[in-house]
Amino acid sequence: MDNTFKTKMFLIIITLSLLSACKTTDPYTGEQKVRKSVKYGAAGAIVCGLIGATKNSNNARNAAAGCAAIGAGIGAYMDHQEAELRRELEGTGVRVIRKGDKIELVLPGNITFNTNEYSIKSNFYSVLNSVAKVLYKYKDTELDIVGFTDSQGSTAYNYRLSEDRASSVKNYLANQDVTRNRLKAYGEGENNPISDNNTANGRQQNRRVELYIVAIQ
Repeated sequence: MDNTFKTKMFLIIITLSLLSACKTTDPYTGEQKVRKSVKYGAAGAIVCGLIGATKNSNNARNAAAGCAAIGAGIGAYMDHQEAELRRELEGTGVRVIRKGDKIELVLPGNITFNTNEYSIKSNFYSVLNSVAKVLYKYKDTELDIVGFTDSQGSTAYNYRLSEDRASSVKNYLANQDVTRNRLKAYGEGENNPISDNNTANGRQQNRRVELYIVAIQ
C-alpha cells in the first residue's frame, strides 16, 4: 500500500469521524444535522487530500495552500469567494465589500442602467457574467439583491423602479445558471442613501443595486 493511498484513506477516516462527532439536534424536528462549519471543513479536507494525491508536486503544494484555508470553515470559504470576485471585477466600477462572513457587491446605477430605466445596459452584461461565474462556483451561498434610488420623484415611483432594477439583476443572474431559489430581489426606493441627495454626484451614488452574498446556514 503506497503512501498516497494511505494519505487519502487517513483523510477520509478523519473526516467521517468529524462528521459523526459534530452534530446538532434540530429542536423542532429532532433531526440530527452536521454543523455547517464542520461540513465545510470536512469537505475541504477530502478535496484537498485528493488534489494533493493526484497532481504533481508543484501543483499539489499550490493547491494545499488554498485547500488548507477552505478546510478551516465558512470564513475561509467566503475568503476564497471574495478573492475571486475581486479578481473578476477589478476595474469594472463594482465595489466589493467584506463584512464578516458576508460579501457585498455595489453595482452603481449609472453604469448598470440608463436614467429612469430598469433594463440592464448591454455593456454591463460582461460584468454580470463575471459575477455569475463566481456565484455558480460557490453554490453554498444565497443572495439578497436590493435596489435603491435617489430622492428625485415620488416615493411610490422610486420604490417600483428600485424593485424592478433588483429583479432585472436577479433574472439576469438566473439566466446565467445561478440557481433561482438562491436569489431574492427587493426594492428599497430612496431609503438608506449612501451620499447626499442634494448634489448630482450624491444622487448618482444613491442610484445603485447592492448584492449581499451569505453562506447558507
